Amino acid sequence: MSFTNTGTTAARSGTITFATHIIGALGVDWATRTTTQPLPTPIAGGTTKTRTYTVCVESWRVPLGMHVDTRNVTATWN
Repeated sequence: MSFTNTGTTAARSGTITFATHIIGALGVDWATRTTTQPLPTPIAGGTTKTRTYTVCVESWRVPLGMHVDTRNVTATWN
């Protein structure tokens, strides 16, 4: 993911939250698991940083025929 600071001062801290949905074979959304990670700070004003995140869900939460889908991502700057 790429994070761009459009301001003039550095962004010094923050978090990113992923909402990963566990979807059944018939398309039913059975559960949502959230994962929170730190943002790649500091990000100087007017620059962009890129970071790759791995989102994991325990295998027992995703039985055969089900899949996961990360649908919502929220970034919060402090």
